[in-house]
Amino acid sequence: MIKAILVFNNHGKPRLTKFYYHYAEDEQQNIIKETFQLISRRDENICNFLEGGSLIGGSDFKLIYRHYATLYFVFCVDSSESELGILDLIQVFVETLDKCFENVCELDIIFHVDKVGV
Repeated sequence: MIKAILVFNNHGKPRLTKFYYHYAEDEQQNIIKETFQLISRRDENICNFLEGGSLIGGSDFKLIYRHYATLYFVFCVDSSESELGILDLIQVFVETLDKCFENVCELDIIFHVDKVGV
């Protein structure tokens, strides 16, 4: 099951967030910060999934992500989800955004969050 969808830029600034479990606002901000720190430190040639951070469920959850241009697309899922299936879902999500905005960029997500709504 998907626990959260996070999209942030190369500097860790959230551009789109959707939590499917209730977290207080400050907890959400800490989860975003921790997730960015975990993912941004990784080399480009390392696999695109890792165990969730301590704030989002630790080893019971996985962070599956793709880095496109200036944006990280991160899905936080439980251990029952297929990593490759979620990577494919991220690819389809980005391709859909590309069709909607003709080569989606960070500004498209900021100014048209109503169209992106996950």
